[in-house]
Amino acid sequence: MISSHAFLLSLHGLAMVSTLITNTEGQAFCPSFSCGHLQDIRSPFRMQGDPQGCGFPEYELVCIDSKAIIHINSGRYFVTNISYTDSTFWVVDANLDNSSCPIPASNQHPYINGLQSEGSTLLDPDTVTWAAFITCSEMLSDVTSLFSSCCSGIYRPVNCRSTKNSFVYVFTTTFFPMVGYIKPSCRYLSMIPLGSRHVKRPDNASYEDIVKFMRNGFSVDFPYSSGWTYHWIINLCLKEAKGYYNDKISNSSIVDQTFATAFGIDLHFLRCVNDYSYRTKLFWAVVAMISAVDIVKFVIVFGMLSRFVFAPLAVLTFLAYKYWKTRISIDAVEKFLQMQQALSPTRYAYTDITAITGHFREKLGQGGYGSVYKGMLPGDVNVAVKMLGNSLCNGDEFISEVSTIGSIHHVNVVRLVGFCSEEMKRALVYEYMPRGSLDKYIFSSEQRFSWDKLNEIALGIARGINYLHQGCEMQILHFDIKPHNILLDNNFTPKVADFGLAKLYPRDNSFVPVSAAWGTIGYIAPEMISRNFGVVSCKSDVYSFGMLLLEMAGGRRNLDQHAERRSQMYYPAWVYNHLTRQEVGEICEAFDIHEVERKLCVVGLWCIQMKSHDRPTMSEVIGMLEAGVDGLQMPPEPFFCGDEQNSVTGTFRLSSELSAISENE
Repeated sequence: MISSHAFLLSLHGLAMVSTLITNTEGQAFCPSFSCGHLQDIRSPFRMQGDPQGCGFPEYELVCIDSKAIIHINSGRYFVTNISYTDSTFWVVDANLDNSSCPIPASNQHPYINGLQSEGSTLLDPDTVTWAAFITCSEMLSDVTSLFSSCCSGIYRPVNCRSTKNSFVYVFTTTFFPMVGYIKPSCRYLSMIPLGSRHVKRPDNASYEDIVKFMRNGFSVDFPYSSGWTYHWIINLCLKEAKGYYNDKISNSSIVDQTFATAFGIDLHFLRCVNDYSYRTKLFWAVVAMISAVDIVKFVIVFGMLSRFVFAPLAVLTFLAYKYWKTRISIDAVEKFLQMQQALSPTRYAYTDITAITGHFREKLGQGGYGSVYKGMLPGDVNVAVKMLGNSLCNGDEFISEVSTIGSIHHVNVVRLVGFCSEEMKRALVYEYMPRGSLDKYIFSSEQRFSWDKLNEIALGIARGINYLHQGCEMQILHFDIKPHNILLDNNFTPKVADFGLAKLYPRDNSFVPVSAAWGTIGYIAPEMISRNFGVVSCKSDVYSFGMLLLEMAGGRRNLDQHAERRSQMYYPAWVYNHLTRQEVGEICEAFDIHEVERKLCVVGLWCIQMKSHDRPTMSEVIGMLEAGVDGLQMPPEPFFCGDEQNSVTGTFRLSSELSAISENE
């Protein structure tokens, strides 16, 4: 029953195709034409402006300066000869015309699946000789190709195209080149056929010999004989389809008979049309009609065989679910990266990262989130490449850093140039900061800044943090402001960096979730430990900035267990007590302080108030730093200040509590 129904449906559909297509051909007067030395040019070629039906649109020639030009796929070629006897014509890549060191254009890909047009396959990629150009990130010591009988086996250098960071090679092959067959440090630039399928390939040819072949061009076939009309092709293929069906019915098993009746006759008919009329209107009309007929037949067959389909489908669904569970972390990152494609940072392949860093030759530093290496982009642009460690395999910190600084452009925030994510290999590419981090200077007795420069750096840091809080569509809280995360460029302009702990929140939110409470000991705000001090908000970054200001002013870490006197161990408490005594005239010892140092200390003490609502905003901090020291008032006394002896003890208790919390997290 299914055989007779399906066969009748197939024949009915093919008959409809024959009826619809046979009358689609049109006749038109198609005059011949000439261009330069090419005379009596006719079908399948046409000139621009010829009547519809003359030649093929893909074979339209443009005559410029007595040269016939044809466009095939994305390439532009000169037609140098036409042979109607062999049904071929000869073309030369126009991009090679005026170059002293020619290679095919890298953005021109006309050969990936062979030269094809709506008329026919013009060039079979596996029957001609190809010249393949590749670029490598390192010079090849072994220039023997990985191919065997299919090519010359030698990578030939193209010295006129090579640089100190990129080495160009060429090799010849009769096997259509595939990426998997070249050296791991190399990638394809472009490729071009040489001569014709009847010409012997240039074995072990040098680049200069290959250039001669390229300038000579290669041959391309006509689409098909002009004598094969649509009506003739349809009738021929119908006869072949019926013959195929009769042969299968009489000489095959029941399974083969069922397949031949259901789908085989349609596929055989389509293959026949494809052989005689590849990618013409006839071919696509047959594809559309057979697809519609096969959908109906598939529904019938599926209804009868569903009992044999659902069980395997259930097994495949279960296996797919298990695979999805194992890949959920990587898939989450990939989904996020797809949303980032419209943003400015460039996504690099891991091989690009290897080339940029010179195989990770120069290490700049090591942090809690991975190692940082110096790299160089084309154009001698220095960058810093942060390779994220295996502990970040869930991708949370990676997503946080890319989403936070991927679209930020501010003079005091480090710029993200690009990123890489391949399986578990992830990297972030930043602009290179040649002066390093701020901690190398403020804690050094040999590289101290002037007070004016120190105030300028403090203002730059404050503006960068304020931009994160107020200048973006989403409020960005850094949660890890400290000297190590402030980088300096050649002009000592400060830039806020390292957004591994940063979080994004709507700007109208006055507090953030409890889960965000983490940071670096010594800079973490009190409310990150206990909500008794207030809610976690942008004021938490203000606290960290205040601790940074005090370290910049004092030229020492806030907690110094090696201080000469115990009362000087905790610098914020020590400087607060001396500043308040100086105001009331009660100075027990010599206390000489520069006015900029005094301003930085007063602003820092305002920022480290225990209650978050007592601290200023970053915009208010900028106003304080831009003003003179005379207009600043001393802030209220922090709870740990007062008695210097008690403050030290209280400080040690706080540090112990912070350490315990850090370990638990």
